[in-house]
Amino acid sequence: MSVLLSDVVSGSAVGLRGRLWRLSASELRAAAVSASAEILRLEAVRVAVVDELSMRPDDQVIASRGVGAWLAANTMLQIRDGKKIAALGAALRPFPAVAARFDDGDCSFDHAVLIVAFCESPPKGMPEEALPRCIDLLLAAASGVEATTTKVRNVIATLERIFESDKIPPAEDDDRNELRIASTLNGRVVVRGDFDALTGEMLLSALSNLTMPTPAPDGTPDTRSAAKRTADGFTELIRRYLDCAKTGADGGQRPHVNVHINARDLSEHRDCAATPAAPDGGAAVSDLDVGHMPWLGPLSVSQTRLLGCDCFLSTVLLDDHGAPLDAKPGKRLVTAEQRVALIARDRGCAFPGCTCVPAWTDAHHIRHWANGGPTVMNNLVLLCRSHHRLMHRKSGFVGKWVIRIGVDNKPWFIPPPSIDPQQHPRPANTTF
Repeated sequence: MSVLLSDVVSGSAVGLRGRLWRLSASELRAAAVSASAEILRLEAVRVAVVDELSMRPDDQVIASRGVGAWLAANTMLQIRDGKKIAALGAALRPFPAVAARFDDGDCSFDHAVLIVAFCESPPKGMPEEALPRCIDLLLAAASGVEATTTKVRNVIATLERIFESDKIPPAEDDDRNELRIASTLNGRVVVRGDFDALTGEMLLSALSNLTMPTPAPDGTPDTRSAAKRTADGFTELIRRYLDCAKTGADGGQRPHVNVHINARDLSEHRDCAATPAAPDGGAAVSDLDVGHMPWLGPLSVSQTRLLGCDCFLSTVLLDDHGAPLDAKPGKRLVTAEQRVALIARDRGCAFPGCTCVPAWTDAHHIRHWANGGPTVMNNLVLLCRSHHRLMHRKSGFVGKWVIRIGVDNKPWFIPPPSIDPQQHPRPANTTF
């Protein structure tokens, strides 16, 4: 690290903008990463110090009615943020594994909050002996540069569904559903709602194609914001319903929600399926699965079975790694059966770090069709339009990512030397 780069990370930001032009692009990237790591380190230091102070408060802290309020009064933090810092410090005490990962800078503040919240209020059906393993899974999702809040929440939701109890999970309790529609003084309408996951999945599925960016006829990119596109899509959804409402029927078909689940978990009796037994004779946690919706993620087995009573059932054969076996090859365009299998495997854009949902992805030929690449599962991968374009051509982008199907029959991505000189293969986005 050059002297100037060290000054950027450890020095003041006063006048910094006028000196950054001296850094190369690689140095700017290194400075951004180093500054982010330093922020995580200082965040952990602050939490530890505030927690110690909360256990040994002096007159100033007592007069401020708590260490969180004292911190806010003596810094530029808001009271709620000071209290969150104090609360995390106290919550980490019973969970040293989480505290160690947070102190090491390998787990962000927000992710630590999510993990300890799960540990403090685990699912009702989870035995105590399962908690250490669950913490390991959560820390694995929260660690490293590829960690995202979506992944951590997904693991939490999956664990809640695995250890489901008689109590309906909040995400599936439709008694909590609310929709408020009110007119304003200027003649507009405000809509606020709170729905269960299944209703949300139906809504997002219905809006999917209607909210995608639509270029103008001359190729000009869609300038509408995401919120504007959603509003336009919702308007179009209502218009289409009213246009067809006179028929009184929607075709008698219900293909609106896709849910993926292993056949053995869909079975009402687990001993009907070839499920490996755990050492104690029960089902191993690693062998359990839950339903999975493309938009909103995990769905409990009981709710999935309820939907399975009245649905169109598509079968996708999987290998020992959970990767779909080949559907019929033959032509360039991916068949409906192959796309179902790709969604079951990739669950969205497979590019590392991308969170694009399956509905907004293309089926990409790893070895291009024009070069003799067949339309088979081991030559296909789901990519969003942006990453699909990156794989083919991207103006100003030097280097090319390479996709390989690994021994697990799932896609792996090899970055160009400009991104990773060692070119270490990276797993698909959903493999963590």
